[in-house]
Amino acid sequence: MSRDSSSGYQAAREREDAQVSLVLTWLSLAAILCLLGIGSKAWHSGHSTHALILWFFILPIVVNMVWFAFSGNRDIQKAGLLVTVSVLFTYLIASGGEGNTGPLWFYVFPPLLFFLTSLKTGTMILLLVYLIALIVFQFPELPFVFAEYESDFKVRFFATLTFESIFCFVLEASRLKARNELLDLALTHEHAAKTDELTGLSNRRDMLNRLSGEFSRYQRSGHHFSIVLIDLDLFKTINDQFGHNTGDAVLMQFAELVQTVIRQTDIAARWGGEEFLLLLPDTSLLPALKLAERLRSEVAGNSFRFQGQDLPVTMSAGVCSIAQVNSIDSMLRQADLQLYSAKGAGRNRIAPRVRSQATATHSESNT
Repeated sequence: MSRDSSSGYQAAREREDAQVSLVLTWLSLAAILCLLGIGSKAWHSGHSTHALILWFFILPIVVNMVWFAFSGNRDIQKAGLLVTVSVLFTYLIASGGEGNTGPLWFYVFPPLLFFLTSLKTGTMILLLVYLIALIVFQFPELPFVFAEYESDFKVRFFATLTFESIFCFVLEASRLKARNELLDLALTHEHAAKTDELTGLSNRRDMLNRLSGEFSRYQRSGHHFSIVLIDLDLFKTINDQFGHNTGDAVLMQFAELVQTVIRQTDIAARWGGEEFLLLLPDTSLLPALKLAERLRSEVAGNSFRFQGQDLPVTMSAGVCSIAQVNSIDSMLRQADLQLYSAKGAGRNRIAPRVRSQATATHSESNT
């Protein structure tokens, strides 16, 4: 997975997690209202102990909500709600609630469980819940068990809960599969919208967006950056003499070579036709000129071949730093003028020229 695809996937997961947290917040509020209502009914029915216990479970739900509001930790939010609900349902099945109807609340558990956890984790927790229910049903004499259930109720309870659990598992598995397929499709379209189909480099639209972002970063924090506008020399001659398939092969080979020369933080794009543009973040003019010259040298010394045919490929480039201009448009125009200058000076060169140390010393001594 590319860096862009990975970041896109992470962003999608972040949005989904944020939606889950919002749903859990509303579920927590609904649970509080439900516990208040059922507890009030139990109180007025004379089951004061049962009512107090139900009201007590409101406390950990409120604490969990407050903790999430301050920390923003979604994992703790999920775990806190899941533990609270698990303990509450265990109490309801062990105590029987009112009229031994406590186990009926268990039907809420499977969909909530698979919503909060993965399929594997949810299945393991559900099996543990089954074990607890089985112990409560089979051993009513245990000290923490206060209810006894009819055999028919036990059979129907396990049968219906099993059916619901399988149904929820299948639904959640289908939802996750559909979600992943849609996410993969969205990332594929996003990648296609940003990528040149032939070379696999960024396309012009993506590069313009990146230039805009880098310019905004420069305006905020003063981080300099440079660009290198590249043109393959006499590329039309290659197409005319050897065919467009050969020209495409040259473009692909050049794109691969560029990726081996630039840094991981640099961005290479196919600007159009045989033109390419490099974005060099945190790079002033002189280092940009040196990188461009190194790339020019690599291209000139590289053997471009297609179907056994050696191909004469060189490049010219114009370099510009943001320190020389005041906008992206001016930067691109300046790089284009430098490229035109390099072409006019005989091709296979970089403009502006990098002065050697000896020349620079000689100029300083004359002044």
